[in-house]
Amino acid sequence: MPTLDVFNIEGKKIDKVEVSDSVFNVELHKNAISDCVIQEQANKRQGNAKAKDRSEVSGGGKRPWRQKGTGRARHSSNRSPLWRHGGVTFGPELRSYYYTVPKKVKRLAMRSVLSDKVREGAVCVVDAFNPKEFKTKNMAQILVNLKINDVKSVKPANDEKLSKNKIEKLAMKRVLVVTRESEEKVYRSFRNIEKVTVLPSNSISVYPLAWAERLVITKDALLKIEEVLK
Repeated sequence: MPTLDVFNIEGKKIDKVEVSDSVFNVELHKNAISDCVIQEQANKRQGNAKAKDRSEVSGGGKRPWRQKGTGRARHSSNRSPLWRHGGVTFGPELRSYYYTVPKKVKRLAMRSVLSDKVREGAVCVVDAFNPKEFKTKNMAQILVNLKINDVKSVKPANDEKLSKNKIEKLAMKRVLVVTRESEEKVYRSFRNIEKVTVLPSNSISVYPLAWAERLVITKDALLKIEEVLK
């Protein structure tokens, strides 16, 4: 069974937690992950693009000129797609992009992504988010304490000189913070930090997990996810 270290918000190791092989030590299934990511992105689409065809544009009831005798090509309506202000041929229609993926595939993809994060050492388990004050500055410092957004980890190539701002940008990782329940204070404190997303354990899905370079999760949330995915 994989064993993960548990840290406090100061970055000190205080405990260990064992997690299930059936959830956190699963083979990588790229097809399942791909299916779920595409489905999640498709379901976000609005599908409200619409163009009028020749039956929907205004005008066009009378022929522009008679059939014969003018020397010009025959036309039945000035709202044909050939004409200016005419209808659109095969234009976009209102539609829904929503579709579903089988629950078994979703659960397999979730286990697969979580297992891959554990193998990469990209999972950081935190005892709890309990700073003295819930401020963005304090939350940013927690990420530094956990060696996630740490400027010391940035090593310029070929002795390249980088500005302080550039180094800070390079140090920033895509971070997914997961709590057991929806915690407004934690969300509000993290939301102004670039590349950080906060979700409760019952709202995580495959795409945010695959997107994140680092997963910061509370111990309670980890155990709840394990219980659900077993």
